[in-house]
Amino acid sequence: MAYWLVKSEPETWSWHDQTTQKVTHWDGVRNYQAANNLKAMNVNDLCFFYHSCSERQIVGIVKVIKTAHPDPSDPTGRFVMVDVEWHKNLKNPVPLSIVKTHPALSHLALVKQSRLSVMPIDQASWELINELSENPL
Repeated sequence: MAYWLVKSEPETWSWHDQTTQKVTHWDGVRNYQAANNLKAMNVNDLCFFYHSCSERQIVGIVKVIKTAHPDPSDPTGRFVMVDVEWHKNLKNPVPLSIVKTHPALSHLALVKQSRLSVMPIDQASWELINELSENPL
């Protein structure tokens, strides 16, 4: 199993939308690096759900239920989407400010490539972020 982080603007698709709808297509990705990350996802991989823009915090976890397939919102046919479903609410959101100040998380693309919308998360960082949700600083 691999771990990921996917970003969404709450005004476009929020954690509330995800928990209500349960399943959605993760579509609209037009960055090649992010699209390659979508292509690398496997069924049952877990993804942190991150509210970007105004909130800037990790708010929940979704699970990949369908691997990369054509994104019908892309008229060029070059980009893909995956399907995800609600998996788990975090006990407490983990703000970007906490991620940025934690030395063990400084290597993450969330810190170094802030505009990337889909990124891998290593297992140690995954576990630490989950711990930070359970026991906020």
